Amino acid sequence: MGRALPPLGEILRVLESFDLLPAIFFLKSRLDCDRAIGLCASEPLTDALQKRRIRERLRELAGNNPHLSQHRQGWELVHLGVASHHGGQLPAWKIVVESLMTEGLLKAVFATSTVAAGVNFPARTVVFLNTDRFNGREFLPLTPTEFHQMTGRAGRRGMDKIGFAISIPGPYLDPLLYAKLVTASPSDVQSQLKIDFSMVLNLLLSHTPDRIEDLLERSFAAFSHRKGVPKGGEAHPHFLTELVESFRRHFNFLQEADFANPDGSLTEDGLWASKLRIDHPVEIAAGFRMGIFPDADAGLLAAMVAVFVAERETSEMLNRRILPENLVRAFHKMRRGLRPFLAFMRSRGFEAKKLEIGPSAVMYAWASGMEWDEVVKLSEMTDGDVVMLVLRTADNLRHIRTLDAVFPTVARAADDALNLLLREPVTVDDF
Repeated sequence: MGRALPPLGEILRVLESFDLLPAIFFLKSRLDCDRAIGLCASEPLTDALQKRRIRERLRELAGNNPHLSQHRQGWELVHLGVASHHGGQLPAWKIVVESLMTEGLLKAVFATSTVAAGVNFPARTVVFLNTDRFNGREFLPLTPTEFHQMTGRAGRRGMDKIGFAISIPGPYLDPLLYAKLVTASPSDVQSQLKIDFSMVLNLLLSHTPDRIEDLLERSFAAFSHRKGVPKGGEAHPHFLTELVESFRRHFNFLQEADFANPDGSLTEDGLWASKLRIDHPVEIAAGFRMGIFPDADAGLLAAMVAVFVAERETSEMLNRRILPENLVRAFHKMRRGLRPFLAFMRSRGFEAKKLEIGPSAVMYAWASGMEWDEVVKLSEMTDGDVVMLVLRTADNLRHIRTLDAVFPTVARAADDALNLLLREPVTVDDF
């Protein structure tokens, strides 16, 4: 059992009595957001006109899309005027919620903190129940910048002269940190520059290794690094930042793997591999070089590519009896073929992608025409996470499609695969 949420229905009633709605409640997790809307049943919408307008707008926005018109949170939306909003939902449903909130038809939205940075639907009030956020790996205290982004949602332009931020005491709200965040200045900007193989391949297209090292030495990341030198200290004129050292490691590996020459020019394989501006270009390029990816079946190609974009480990409890034999054969061929190359990467200190059949099974099911709800059930993931897996796979396939001059058959299969993957409810072109 998860921790108990406060009586949100009663809190809504209090906020409404003080004319502090609509509100955005920032909660700790996706599960809390979904649980929260059910806790508002004690405060149903009493305005018949508002309910009718919500129902009409939902019908207009949903059109003939059953994933929206029959959404499991549709009842709460219409009868309570509340909704949850987080990354585990379908993109189209999030757009419905954003539209209704922007149009002033909802009383409250329960969201994770990520909504503050990426979505623009302000409210009269924002409500905090915790002073930390999940970064994908762990919960960390809110930074001043994150807090300012969240409080920045308070106050609707042209409607409110002032916005309100309210904190509700609880086990995950630190009142001392909250007080500091209210008056804190924004956090210093930190460089997110990180060397990877895609970056190095593309830099080598137009720069020599010496020039690249000079560019890295002059980068904002290097500046930030040197800024950390204690007062009175002095950075060495030939100081090699971690970025330069990382570049050299990547460059040396590309030479060993025959993607680059010692003078910094790219080999023939390096030239076409540089078009793969994706997370794991050398692994996928090695696979193409060995001919271990399927090219006669677009669905199978999409399934193999999905293995490289999955960010979370999938369940090992997949019922192997439901996996098509051709999928299993293609996966094992790819894994066997890449095993020496991945071992070579690890021997040089690089983290090699762990190859699991789970993502490929999900992608192949979707590419083969399985109904969306069945695909989600198979995946043991949320709607939004499956959508992200499909979209990232599609992005990789777009890059593979550019290799038509070198691998024309694979490029055609990638193009066909895009047509299989990009359909409702993954796409939201109608909005």
